[in-house]
Amino acid sequence: MKPQILCISFSDINVDSRVLRQVQVLSEFGAVTTLAYGEIPAGASAHIEIESSLPSLPQTPLGVLGLALRLYKTSEFSAPAVRQALQLATGKTFDLIIANEARALPLAHRLASESTPKTPVWGDMHEWAPEERAHVMPWRLLVKPYMTHVCRSYISKTDAVSAVNGSIGRLYDSNFGGSAKVVRNAAPFQDLHPSPMKDGMIRLAHSGAAVPGRNLEGMIQAAIDLGEGYTLDLYLVKARDGGKYWEQLRTLAAGNSRIIFHDAVEPTALAATLNQYDVGIFSLPPKTTNHQLMLPNKFFDFVQARLAIVFSPSPETSALIEEYDLGKIAADYSTQGLVDAVKAMTRADIAAYKENSHRSAHSLSSVEDEQTERSILEDLLSR
Repeated sequence: MKPQILCISFSDINVDSRVLRQVQVLSEFGAVTTLAYGEIPAGASAHIEIESSLPSLPQTPLGVLGLALRLYKTSEFSAPAVRQALQLATGKTFDLIIANEARALPLAHRLASESTPKTPVWGDMHEWAPEERAHVMPWRLLVKPYMTHVCRSYISKTDAVSAVNGSIGRLYDSNFGGSAKVVRNAAPFQDLHPSPMKDGMIRLAHSGAAVPGRNLEGMIQAAIDLGEGYTLDLYLVKARDGGKYWEQLRTLAAGNSRIIFHDAVEPTALAATLNQYDVGIFSLPPKTTNHQLMLPNKFFDFVQARLAIVFSPSPETSALIEEYDLGKIAADYSTQGLVDAVKAMTRADIAAYKENSHRSAHSLSSVEDEQTERSILEDLLSR
């Protein structure tokens, strides 16, 4: 009989590239049940769907009061989505449980404890949980201490821990114990080639989530300031605000025909869609630890799309840009810094960087990360 594996993610799983890749690897080892927002994803054998309207943090009046009073043990199961998930999953047994991000750890350990011996838990922490949205004051005051409590209470009890890069993995190790493995947000290898450049035009592209705090306004302004000869195409996943922020961004760019908003595309189609452009851009002021130590999906998507890359400074991304000679690192996090970095590249430079992305596509694909995941799974399922 195949091992029964539960994959918990409080995200819309079908647009969560990291978790979708994870599910594919999990499916090599057993029958996967996903517990998440959205419909059953490819690779899953069964699915427990959480109502999309239910928040995964204690955002109800009583929940906020509990956070304010530091009643963290009670808060672990006070979020509406977590309560529903516990109700739907209780009584089911699994051979392995994966918790994606810290907010899923209490639920994973509660469900794991229903088996004797206790089911092993793999905590894929993704980024640094205590500062996920620490640039927002309510999060910093109420949620950051709660997330710290969750990590302190559960990381040391978790059988395997992973994070998106070595810098963030070391934060978990030094603050909460354990030995985090690195599973980057690298995309699968795509059999593409650099697209030819168009005469008289340099085509910039950006992909990601349309949520505040990602400096999308700064990138739009940079495209405006670059002037004629540059275009910016945006592929943005709308947030759970009904697309209000996405519309605000469109208003900011209104009247500029060189800035084009597109509907988001499926993660599996993103690299091929971006392949028609020349330069992938991202500039993010380091307002949180995650910003400072970023190594996001879009970096690897740009490589698989065979683009030149221009990013603001960050230890993880800057090291890879320099190692593989993929593009330019902006001098700072300002709009002008991004403009200057883009303008510093000649057309010949951009063509060369696109070729370097092509040569690096195997090395910077998800192959290495999938092997790390497989080694974790082999260890945990052999227990």
